[in-house]
Amino acid sequence: MLDPKKMDIVLERHLGAKSAVEGFRAKNKARINLQGKLDGLRADRNAANKRMAQLSHTDPAFEDERTRLRDLSKDIKEGEDTLETYSREALAWHMEIPNAPHDDVPQGTTEEHNQIEHVWGQKPSFTFEPKAHWDVGETLGILDPETAAQVSGARFTFLRRDGARLNRALISFMLDTHVDKGYQEIWPPALVRRVSLEGTGQLPKFADGVFPINSEHDIALSPTAEVQLVNMHRDQILEAEQLSLSYVAYAPCFRSEAGSYGSDTRGLLRQHQFDKVELVKFTTPDTSYQELDSLRQDAEHILQALDLHYRVVTLCTGDLGFAAAKTFDIEVWLPGQQLYREISSCSNCEDFQTRRSKIRYRSARGEKTQYPHTLNGSGLAVGRTIVAILEQCQQPDGTVKIPKKLQPYMNGVTVLTPP
Repeated sequence: MLDPKKMDIVLERHLGAKSAVEGFRAKNKARINLQGKLDGLRADRNAANKRMAQLSHTDPAFEDERTRLRDLSKDIKEGEDTLETYSREALAWHMEIPNAPHDDVPQGTTEEHNQIEHVWGQKPSFTFEPKAHWDVGETLGILDPETAAQVSGARFTFLRRDGARLNRALISFMLDTHVDKGYQEIWPPALVRRVSLEGTGQLPKFADGVFPINSEHDIALSPTAEVQLVNMHRDQILEAEQLSLSYVAYAPCFRSEAGSYGSDTRGLLRQHQFDKVELVKFTTPDTSYQELDSLRQDAEHILQALDLHYRVVTLCTGDLGFAAAKTFDIEVWLPGQQLYREISSCSNCEDFQTRRSKIRYRSARGEKTQYPHTLNGSGLAVGRTIVAILEQCQQPDGTVKIPKKLQPYMNGVTVLTPP
């Protein structure tokens, strides 16, 4: 949960969080007031018990004290039931409060207020009108949404032949690259518990975006491997020498609300199921922002190795994710659509997730425990990397060049050609 000291910052910079903050404060105030009354009633009950112990059972005052004790016990039981309700309602409000933005996050309400940090490479130039990836993929015969619609419904895609190989090659290339940089590779389960989704902030805020599997057991399909990687240390106390922990995982991701407008639903954009290589770090608070820069650079390195033009932006307060204190979006250029599209979000969640997940660390033996910071980022979204390759590397004859670094993973295939 959010550090209560940061709630005024949330109110100032997250206008949509006002009802949640006010709801929590009102319910928490009622809980604290009731707790004080209950403490007084319990003190009265203890005093009544002591008086009764000093009275004979035949003394008329004994029956009066017993009646008073019975009434006090009834009031305390009713108060405890109400207190439990207040606590549950206060927690429900608290779980709806987003993280507080870091001080250097630019103020703003929409993506127009995001701040461009730097641009890498040059936009590719073409002697022809570049096509969108769904048209390139159709020409190559590697994207098949029609068959996927028959099998699974809208917003799924079969990858065929070299499309499937390209997907597999990218996953292996990304994993190998990040492992070489010191990340520990994890192969996580695809199903996660509700408590895990609550820990990283997907629930309850984004319940509509989660595919539930078994409501009785609170099991759902994971929307991102960030959930599994963070919750590996749920309810644990880490030692300071363990930090920083760096994990990388490939996982299929599932989101039911992944956009529903215009070209966003075409091709490999905004799919209900997509592949992603995820990076997660646990760090001490004093190093987390240096580690965020390092994580972002690791994600950028994949695009640089593939020679794909992109830019990096810092998200403004209004565009910031629910759990993030600061986020860099890496946006790859898509010439077929003439726009930049997010291919990775690299975020510092500070102690927001570790508070919710009860993950702590001890700086030294005997010292009080603290909350570590968590960072996460895509390294990268695999489908969107395919999109970028199809659009940036397309040729006038309909073929697509495979980036040199990826060719060893493609079993020597250097060009994608129509069947």
